[in-house]
Amino acid sequence: MPTYGAIEAGGTKFVCAVGTGPDDLRDVEAFPTTTPDETLARAVAYFEARGVDALGIGSFGPVDLDPASATWGHVTTTPKPGWRGADVAGVLGRALGVPVGFETDVNAAALAEHRWGAARDVGTFVYLTVGTGIGGGAVLDGRLHHGRTHPEMGHLLVARDPGDGFAGTCPFHGDCWEGLASGPAIEARWGVRAEALPPDHEAWPVQARALARGLATLVLTLSPERLVLGGGVMRQAQLFPLVRDGVRALLNGYLPLPESLDAFIVPTGLGGNAGVLGALALARDLATGDGASAPARAV
Repeated sequence: MPTYGAIEAGGTKFVCAVGTGPDDLRDVEAFPTTTPDETLARAVAYFEARGVDALGIGSFGPVDLDPASATWGHVTTTPKPGWRGADVAGVLGRALGVPVGFETDVNAAALAEHRWGAARDVGTFVYLTVGTGIGGGAVLDGRLHHGRTHPEMGHLLVARDPGDGFAGTCPFHGDCWEGLASGPAIEARWGVRAEALPPDHEAWPVQARALARGLATLVLTLSPERLVLGGGVMRQAQLFPLVRDGVRALLNGYLPLPESLDAFIVPTGLGGNAGVLGALALARDLATGDGASAPARAV
């Protein structure tokens, strides 16, 4: 029976695993993302010790997803020191001698949620993670969306509360969606990490309004059947009703919405495993010849 390898390649940590799906996720190991040479060598050693038939990678980015490109599988314009131009897929594929499926981390998570999680029953949806950054992946009519490169939803330029003087934390855009509503933005604005804020803190209505503005934009542009929200910030359960109310108020009856948004704006069905399971799905699809998921190639 084939064994598939998976990497959720995050800017803070790499998560490696082998298996075939959510009921068979084995030997999960996480380690810090340091330099490309050190981090990728550790990933190679992990898979060499276990043996895999194909590898899937869901990577932080931006990344090059064009299989015809000379820099396919590379990280591109990331602000993470040392990683700009890093050849992630090529180094791993050549060292292991297996075909590699390569995607953004959020598109990989979206693939997993569509196959096994909170979006199994819909064809068009958005997966959004709100944590160290904000990132989004879209499945449109059952297929991952790429376009010219890939979506970068976290850098939407959203409206702000009147009189809000917070500069934002994005090194590229300042007060884009990520710059206003990611975990680091919460800490910069309030002086304490999100998980340390009590549920009734004034930060949460501010956060919910920022999230609702971006989500309303996605509803208007992509017409999703569901919005699936994950990431560390969304573990604050009090955010969901605030965000749902905010999206409804912003759309203001222009589009028909369900009477209850509880099944429209939902938490991830796979929790913290969505990213690594998405990478596993990439490898599985590559090995079985299912081209529905992501750009992939032998390297």
